[in-house]
Amino acid sequence: MKINNIKYFAIVLGLLMVTYNCSNDDDNTNNDPTGPDFTGTFVQQDQMGRPAVNTVFVSSGMKDAFNLTIPSQQSGAFQAMFQNNLQALSPAYANPGDTNALGLDAAAFTGLLATDVLNVSLDGTTTFFDGTNVLTGRALADDVITVELLLIFGGEDFSENPGLSNDNVDANDKAFLTSFPYLATPW
Repeated sequence: MKINNIKYFAIVLGLLMVTYNCSNDDDNTNNDPTGPDFTGTFVQQDQMGRPAVNTVFVSSGMKDAFNLTIPSQQSGAFQAMFQNNLQALSPAYANPGDTNALGLDAAAFTGLLATDVLNVSLDGTTTFFDGTNVLTGRALADDVITVELLLIFGGEDFSENPGLSNDNVDANDKAFLTSFPYLATPW
């Protein structure tokens, strides 16, 4: 009797599973892939178009405001702060009329930096700096921090403040890969 109850229970359980899981309604479903769902509210949390610029030139109490400001409005809202912080930080901009190697004075340079985007040249060389082209994009091997230090501290010809104008990290510890994802494994 006990075995029969177990058999009946197993049969009923099996029938329930089959009837619950099998249906023809999946034939009427559109199984085409859908695009991303952009419904809802999204908030930008951080910006880092140019590495270290946000970190260095945005005053600590203004980090969230800067990160939430769309790039087209950043220069107008934050250029003065960037300029004050640049002039307090870099002796290369100590005198009126001082410029960097791009020929930009403190106001023009910080106006460029305050718009935190990575520019990309669509018809020329893409590089952060290659000796001729500057801020036209970024190649993976570009030494971005040294270029930024040169533009901040190096003066008109990169010769001012040599101790501040180089991070002295001249190469990666591993070579880049020749195919995607191009970055070597971390260990």
